[in-house]
Amino acid sequence: MFAPMDAESFLRVSDQFRLGELVTEQPHPETVGLAELARHDLPRAIAAFHRVDLLALQRLGERLGPLPELVEAIRAALQRGGRIFLCGCGATGRLALSLETLAREAWLPADAAGRVIGFMAGGDAALIRSIEAFEDHPEHGVRQLRELGFGADDLLLAITEGGETPFVIGACLEAATLARQPPWFLFCNPPEPLGRIAARARRVLESPRVRPFCLEVGPMALAGSTRLQATTVQMLVAGAALSEALGRGPAVSLIGAFRRAVEEQDPGTLAPLIGAEASAYAGDGLVLYQTDHYGITVLTDTTERSPTFSLAPFENRFSPADPPSPCYLALPRAAGAAEAWERLLGRPPRTLEWPELGGRASLQYLLGHDISAAAGEWRAERHPGRRQAVYTVRGPAPALEFAGHSVRLAGAEQPLLVRHLLVKLALNLQSTLVMGRLGRFESNLMTRVRPSNHKLVDRAARHVQHHHLQRTGIPLPYPAAVRRVFASMKEETEGRQPSVSSGQVESL
Repeated sequence: MFAPMDAESFLRVSDQFRLGELVTEQPHPETVGLAELARHDLPRAIAAFHRVDLLALQRLGERLGPLPELVEAIRAALQRGGRIFLCGCGATGRLALSLETLAREAWLPADAAGRVIGFMAGGDAALIRSIEAFEDHPEHGVRQLRELGFGADDLLLAITEGGETPFVIGACLEAATLARQPPWFLFCNPPEPLGRIAARARRVLESPRVRPFCLEVGPMALAGSTRLQATTVQMLVAGAALSEALGRGPAVSLIGAFRRAVEEQDPGTLAPLIGAEASAYAGDGLVLYQTDHYGITVLTDTTERSPTFSLAPFENRFSPADPPSPCYLALPRAAGAAEAWERLLGRPPRTLEWPELGGRASLQYLLGHDISAAAGEWRAERHPGRRQAVYTVRGPAPALEFAGHSVRLAGAEQPLLVRHLLVKLALNLQSTLVMGRLGRFESNLMTRVRPSNHKLVDRAARHVQHHHLQRTGIPLPYPAAVRRVFASMKEETEGRQPSVSSGQVESL
């Protein structure tokens, strides 16, 4: 069930994952040449990225027709004594856990904190590192949903950027059989091409027992990087609906407040932070992010850099051979790993102790990622001679501070969801352009994505085809591109320079 993928096994099912036509996989015309701009004209790179954020929020205004019904569905479930479940994979899984955290912190009384439950493919441990191919199995979504005790009075918000993720679809269709109220399915691609390309998506979109909510807002600033604009609008809409249903004011007002806050931001103030962080990594340094107020949002951005740009993921204290992650997180008020994770999540961790996972999603594994106040110390001991710079995300009024530079994002009077999303946008922009300056992608394509599931293998293969054609003028057949992706992964595992890395596609 969890056998590693290889090129031939992927090619046998690749027709189910050829997703290049989807809007979320397309390069955005506003950010062509983004990597080169990040290196040679940073203000233009920042402006281009920010325009895509603004365009996504403008388009969102045209997609909110079902929002009142979503609010009413959440309210009805809560009035019946039910719970609200949110699920996703990767970026949307982190989104689901983030919204549970915000609900516990700001929207629910302490005695009702468990009425909003977020879960992601692989459990809480997948916040750090996903399990290879786990999200390709719909039955895992079914199993996690049932293990959490989902019942007839509960409501599921199934969230997937692309709209075709098997794990989320499995959970969604199972919820449709278990609950009195239809689950909601939030996605970011037009239904017609999505249903035509992915038969599994058709099952959800055509089901009379599922409520689809299309939040298509255009391509991402970095092609296919749905951790960016797609998850921003999904977190905004789902969070605003939860907030209104819990009596915290109209959802449309909260969405409008966030859009105005983004329009008022001067993203150019992030330039010194981008330059300083890129310089730290270029000089073989490490960066330790510290925050007391925005842990879940900072963790999300820093851990999502690993699969997007093929960086070493957060290292584990129980695995001394792990290569150093360029960045890490520390919660300064947490005295140990267990306290840190409970502080970050607002509850004890929920992990998967499935025997077939070999401990890769267990509580012991999660606690090995020690994000407590001790993180800086043990990382310094593990990597002597590596300078470790501290990047602080302050609160409650969010401000970013690094290398003598400070950028204030909003006042403390803004709703908590707005403040977290402003931190998300700033870190998304910064981390993407830092990676651009370091050559971790080309133009606006993810040329170093780590293909840990079928969708990412397809994306990597398409990008290999694109660069091969650009550099040689000769089309590369899709099967050859797939085989080259798997060969590159093997080379990287063996410690050799991968042949699909940026600037080396001509070696194909």
